[in-house]
Amino acid sequence: MKQKINRRLIEIAVLAVLVTLVCMTTIYYGLFQKQVRKDLRIDAEVICGIGAFDKNGTGQELPLPDFEKLDMSDLRITWVDTDGTVLYDNDADKTQLENHKDRPEIAEAFKTGVGECVRNSDTMKMNTFYYAIRLDNGTVLRVSTQARSIFSVFLTAFPMIFLIIILVILVCAILAHFLTRQLLQPIEVMAENMEKMEDISKVPAYKELVPFLNTIREQHENILMAAKVRQDFTANVSHELKTPLTAISGYAELIENNMVPPEQASHFAKEIQRNSNRLLSLINDIIRLSEIDNGEETTTYESLDLNEVTRDCVGNLRVSAEQRGVTLQYEGEPCQLRANRDMMYELVDNLCENAIRYNNEGGWVCVRVLLEDSRPVLIVEDNGIGIPKDQQERIFERFYRVDKSRSKQTGGTGLGLAIVKHIVALHDANIKLESELGKGTMVRVEF
Repeated sequence: MKQKINRRLIEIAVLAVLVTLVCMTTIYYGLFQKQVRKDLRIDAEVICGIGAFDKNGTGQELPLPDFEKLDMSDLRITWVDTDGTVLYDNDADKTQLENHKDRPEIAEAFKTGVGECVRNSDTMKMNTFYYAIRLDNGTVLRVSTQARSIFSVFLTAFPMIFLIIILVILVCAILAHFLTRQLLQPIEVMAENMEKMEDISKVPAYKELVPFLNTIREQHENILMAAKVRQDFTANVSHELKTPLTAISGYAELIENNMVPPEQASHFAKEIQRNSNRLLSLINDIIRLSEIDNGEETTTYESLDLNEVTRDCVGNLRVSAEQRGVTLQYEGEPCQLRANRDMMYELVDNLCENAIRYNNEGGWVCVRVLLEDSRPVLIVEDNGIGIPKDQQERIFERFYRVDKSRSKQTGGTGLGLAIVKHIVALHDANIKLESELGKGTMVRVEF
């Protein structure tokens, strides 16, 4: 990361130098061209002011001694007649020169009074600047001079530019090294103390790192919490499986050693069957919860009627409710939603089973499905034993039971509400619980 930052800083510095040089050279070359044109105009006006031209257009040559008084060594002077014939040229034999009437600067001078033009020479890497002015007698005086092209300027300055770039790279490499170390120091300190989350808050860091730091801290806490949950889950599974297995093993050993009276054989067989059923329920719930946790099950969603699913589930639970002396009631209306049918059945079944299991003989359970603000709502209410206030937040934990002895007697595994919580989360629903000890419980699921 340091090397990448250093390289980027050097690249930016070099690019900045090159762009600056190009821009400055272009700007100054433009000013230079402007000055050359201005000087040519002044030179032309000075020459015209000498008054040494044939006013009658007879073609008389210029009196050269007058021009010798001026320093015009780098200036070319051309005098052109009204028909384009060259009357005078201080740099060439006028008889060898072709007609100049079609030259852009001269044609423009004949038309408007003055004309300018710049012609480039790729071979000489030079630009020739021309300025032409129409005289009173209709002839045209043209002055010109040569100057380096911008490409030639760049070539001439290239050695100096190269040295400047090398110097800039060296300076930037040194500065980038110290700057990068200074920039990355808070991150390195944070990385070194990542395992000591409580110390990171004391490390001075950039404000942009605060969200990242909070996210890392939250993930770290979640990982620790998940590890604790898994550890607790493993311990609870071991404990829950051990109890029925111990009972089955004990009863089987008594029967094997002929220590059971014939009249109690039926009782021992029922106890073995009850503990086996409890063991099977535990295993099924653990497998089911593991599938939901790990996403091993392919969840397919479909449009279904919650009223229809809930009515079928309640109908299948009536026998279980009657055996425990609990009245099971149902009220519903059509409620369409997109959900997994098996999970919806499992959700209703677990909530109703709990309401029946933790009820009193002669109690009631009321299940309702209705629409509120066009949203399906499932309500399971009972007048059972209720849940203490200090335990209501924990009932969705795995293997947590309000009345442990009663749960084991009625076959509860302690995993039903944990499964409910996961199903609710998978369907982006909300679950609310209201309960009072000794008066009953109401669970409300909003889709």
